Amino acid sequence: MSATEDNQSNSWFGSDRRRLIIQEYGIFLAFLLLAAILSVSNEYFLTPGNISNVLLQTSINGVLAIGMTFVILTRGIDLSVGSVVALTGIVSASFATTSATAGILGAPYPPYVALTVGVLVGLACGALVGVIVSRFAVPAFVATLGMLSAARGLTLIYGGGKPVPALTPDFRWIGTGSVLSVPMPVILLAIVFAVAWWVLNRTRFGRYIYAVGGNPHAATTSGINVSKLRFLVYVISGGLSGLAGMLLAARTGSALPQAGIAYELDAIAAVVIGGTSLSGGVGRITGTLIGALIIGVMNNGLDLMGIQSYYQQVLKGALIVGAVMLDQKRNLGG
Repeated sequence: MSATEDNQSNSWFGSDRRRLIIQEYGIFLAFLLLAAILSVSNEYFLTPGNISNVLLQTSINGVLAIGMTFVILTRGIDLSVGSVVALTGIVSASFATTSATAGILGAPYPPYVALTVGVLVGLACGALVGVIVSRFAVPAFVATLGMLSAARGLTLIYGGGKPVPALTPDFRWIGTGSVLSVPMPVILLAIVFAVAWWVLNRTRFGRYIYAVGGNPHAATTSGINVSKLRFLVYVISGGLSGLAGMLLAARTGSALPQAGIAYELDAIAAVVIGGTSLSGGVGRITGTLIGALIIGVMNNGLDLMGIQSYYQQVLKGALIVGAVMLDQKRNLGG
């Protein structure tokens, strides 16, 4: 091999290696860089109290984003998660309130009853969307947009447009309690993440999700029940939305009918920023978690610096567009 060919080969391997490193660790490096900048900009950023606050702020969006990852990996989208958060929160809270006017007959019930009801409502919402998408071939955007409106309306109907206050201390513990000084919402996020990682990386179901997202026609030819799988990912998203709704109600001490507005945007942002392709079949649950942390750290850091929330929305939008542009460039082989 000539010196020129050798230099070209080394250059190619060097650039290829850099590209692979960026794809593999870029999101993690971006998170570390953001954290470093904010820690230098504000002395309170790395304090234990603030770190705990960041993790608490991230926990609900993290749970939603994990469910959204399953959907987006199959080339879907779920715009209904914010409304399902509100619906499940207010339904479960009605089983756990001491208020005579806001609770259902016999309330308050034990926390496990309220939790079970909330998760079941979320699963039901996800199952309905899953049937519409998988059985009737309605585009996911349309089906989940319809559920976004319907679930919000059901929230207002069920609660009469009023909040459900005075939740029992036992129910509130899942949102405000801690184990070994670790907040419960953070523990639940860690459990959801661990289970999701195992499902996507160690099970046949997880491999099927990537296969369907990569090429649905090839997956069908290989014997994968694509309709059933698409149904199940929306059920997963709905169930995790139910868990997030109860976490939010437990943290705030009351369930609000306007809760969860625009939460779907934060969840989608975390997934896309974390490197999951909107074209399906590509993405990792670890990237989603880091994406959620990036959003939480960014919001917290800007708050500490006294920057208004309006600018946070602009930056979040820019991050989403930038992540999608990088994804498109990668898909085109750039």
